[in-house]
Amino acid sequence: MPAPTTDPHAITALIARLNSPDYQRLATQLHRTGGCRNPINVRGTVIHVDLATSRRLHTYTTHTEPGGILRLPCKTRRATRCPACAKTYRADTYQLIRAGLIGGKGIPVSVSTHPTLFVTLTAPSFGPVHSSRQHGGKTRPCHPRREAKPCPHGRVLSCATRHAVDEQVLGEPLCPDCFDYSGAVLFNAAASLLWARFTDALRRRLAAAGGLALRDLRNHLVLSFAKVAEYQRRGVVHLHAVIRLDGPDGPSSSPPAWATADTLTTAVQSAVPAVSVRISITPGEPVRVLRWGRQLDIRPIHTDGGTHERNIAAYIAKYATKAAECVGTLDRRIYPLEDLDALGLRNHPRRLIAECFRLGSLPHLAELRLTHWAHMLGYRGHFSTRSRRYSLTIGGLRALRVHHARQEDIATGRLPVLGEDEPVVIARWTYDGRGLPTGEQLLNAALTGGSSASPDGAR
Repeated sequence: MPAPTTDPHAITALIARLNSPDYQRLATQLHRTGGCRNPINVRGTVIHVDLATSRRLHTYTTHTEPGGILRLPCKTRRATRCPACAKTYRADTYQLIRAGLIGGKGIPVSVSTHPTLFVTLTAPSFGPVHSSRQHGGKTRPCHPRREAKPCPHGRVLSCATRHAVDEQVLGEPLCPDCFDYSGAVLFNAAASLLWARFTDALRRRLAAAGGLALRDLRNHLVLSFAKVAEYQRRGVVHLHAVIRLDGPDGPSSSPPAWATADTLTTAVQSAVPAVSVRISITPGEPVRVLRWGRQLDIRPIHTDGGTHERNIAAYIAKYATKAAECVGTLDRRIYPLEDLDALGLRNHPRRLIAECFRLGSLPHLAELRLTHWAHMLGYRGHFSTRSRRYSLTIGGLRALRVHHARQEDIATGRLPVLGEDEPVVIARWTYDGRGLPTGEQLLNAALTGGSSASPDGAR
């Protein structure tokens, strides 16, 4: 339930909306946005014309809408900005991942027989941090004392506390001065390039396993994948990926007999430690070599149409709408001139952001855009990506929904059945800001059960 408000202006505006003659139409608009907290407001007209007869078939104008405005969902993926739109994005991602596992949405069901792995690539250690360790259903001490010798800064790097999974201290370094903030930020910046080099190395090893030249691999085998980035509490990303082997024609064709799940597992195990990214912080000093962490989780996916693939698809979709908020940073861009102390950040994320600004000011690291992506702790890649042949795209899935809506308009008589003669659509739109006034915010929250707060302010 949305939190109650005592703002008299908001309550007065809500009462005025409830008593307005266009209340029902406004409520319909808010329902159609799914409860979007920060909708895009547009004005305009759409005309459907029969090309053969030049007859106007249907006309829509926002002049008849409440306030002369059509409210459209913002379609953000970030759950912190708009839970409603993020829920839709998460559901779409779930469908795309699941289609690549068992078929559907235009992907043949036979894809479920292709060798498929669920792989987790982690980041290396940049210093000991507080963690919640579980073993045998019991919580173990975070870092039991192994030796009394302190670190160079006088701290003993041990912690006998049994941390719960929701404690704020998780991910905080035992010694902030020993923690490699430069390495953590640079790893985030290099994670996308590490993934690209990993997939290249994986293709080379698959070609070698089949006795093929790399240039001939595409004639026998296609590597398809879908991945998502997840932030660990310490502020570095790791990647979860579904990796699948297809035949040369993609999911509609089977891979060669030699391309088995065991072959793919061996190739992944060999490719991960073989790739690296070299970055020099200061010219003339030793080059930083960034690699994947030692922890590598590889699990075969046995698709049977049951809960296993649904759980995997839901797991990946969950992180597609998250960002670095679990670390304690903000979900907006942070500028170098801002006072980090005034933002209310904990020491660990504040130091990660400050390191992004420091490294981003170096001319030879400008291409990493660390200053621009400081709020993401240096990571500038897409959170959810798929190879071209893994399954359909988010845009393709939305196009299916548009087609379904059009078929519904034809079935209800709003548009005629024209066979091959598709009507010409003439649309003119103008942007009129975004967000909801305070009264509509409360109404939106009451109708959809969402939060009444608008993250970017009212229109």
